[in-house]
Amino acid sequence: MDSSVVAAEIDARLRQLSPGAKVPEIRAVRREYSGALRKAPAPDVMQLARTLLARYGHRSVAYELLHQHRPAFRRLTPELVEELGSGMASWGETDCFGAYISGPAWHAGLVGDDLIHSWARSPDRWWRRAALVSCVYPRGDTKRTLTVCRMLASDRDDMVVKAMSWALRELVRFDRAAVEGFLAEHDGQLAARAKREVRHKLDTGLKYPRRVPAG
Repeated sequence: MDSSVVAAEIDARLRQLSPGAKVPEIRAVRREYSGALRKAPAPDVMQLARTLLARYGHRSVAYELLHQHRPAFRRLTPELVEELGSGMASWGETDCFGAYISGPAWHAGLVGDDLIHSWARSPDRWWRRAALVSCVYPRGDTKRTLTVCRMLASDRDDMVVKAMSWALRELVRFDRAAVEGFLAEHDGQLAARAKREVRHKLDTGLKYPRRVPAG
């Protein structure tokens, strides 16, 4: 397989989609190629993902292709994970990276806690957000999640605050007592938005209160 040729084919297919194509349309193209590449050598799929990202900027497709090809995914190293995340510049890019690359790689033991913690200390808001989003995948890891949340409890960047809320709300499903304890311990540090959303999740199971129709 020539990864450069396949990357160019995928780029051409994606460019044929209408401007502002929705995720399902993009994912349909990715699924087609995931099927075609199911038996492709892992190094070739890895190089394809890197080419899609570096040459064409197709982050979501690169991340999902790599995630779905398990032999290629298992070749991830801390250096490759950071390479794949380099240049993230939006919440969508960062969350896709966390969902398909860094979170699953952390869970699989392909990267260690030290890498995720280094992101939590980064001056770059997207890497700090990535540290928290990585806690969402896998689900229910109380120790890992709260360690990263403690590192970022005082962060007031909006993208980080929203990810803090997300990570804690997700943990509520698995260990509400730990989340309640964390809120009490860090009440003076956490942003008001994060506390409000997480407490509402604890009280009602929802992120936001239901609106009562005027009557």
